[in-house]
Amino acid sequence: MTDALRPMSKQRLYEQVLDRLRAYVAEGGLGAGDRLPTERDLAQRLGVSRASVKQAIVVLEVQGLVEVRHGGGTYLVRDSLDVEPVERMVERRRRLPDVLEAREALETKLAELAAERRTEEDLAAMRSALAHMAREIEDNRHGVEGDRLFHAAVTAAAHSSILAEFMRSIADQIAESRTESLRQPHRPARSLAQHQAILDAIEAGRPGRAAAAMRRHVRTVAKVRLLDWEPDGER
Repeated sequence: MTDALRPMSKQRLYEQVLDRLRAYVAEGGLGAGDRLPTERDLAQRLGVSRASVKQAIVVLEVQGLVEVRHGGGTYLVRDSLDVEPVERMVERRRRLPDVLEAREALETKLAELAAERRTEEDLAAMRSALAHMAREIEDNRHGVEGDRLFHAAVTAAAHSSILAEFMRSIADQIAESRTESLRQPHRPARSLAQHQAILDAIEAGRPGRAAAAMRRHVRTVAKVRLLDWEPDGER
């Protein structure tokens, strides 16, 4: 019988809980869709407070590894719990607001310009990107590459070399924000629909509508569990 849930020491409790849960899932052969024990059960078996267990579950939820159904338990989203180090999460949480602020400023203007300057080739690239993202979502993926292709196509359609250079300068940070957003529950399909609204406005040659649609989209991107997480939990 697995001893992954044996009682534990008191140092850095919720991070130790994460380690034990990862071992429990691996040793128990659990996979996507399987339910974890209740917080009360985990706390009793690990010999820690429910607060420590709750903090660990929140970290897993932030990383998109579990889905917490209110009143219905906690379920695995993937076949393993490959947890990102907490210190790295703290650093991403610190810089994410600045990245999202820059994205809103730049990409709103890019969408506006794209509606004024796009060519048929630009529109074809945007349609292709959305088709790619749709296929990814159908394959139960997050649509990250399709999302990247779409935003790149909008940038290209603006035909502004300086704005494009600004976008390239923060490409890594944008990619990080994209991944963070698309692993939120139900977010890929919502992002795809918002992309379509942006494309419709650009194709119609409506700069104001395109800018507004992009602003709504980036503000949706900003709604991530990570920014609600308080890392200074019980240790």
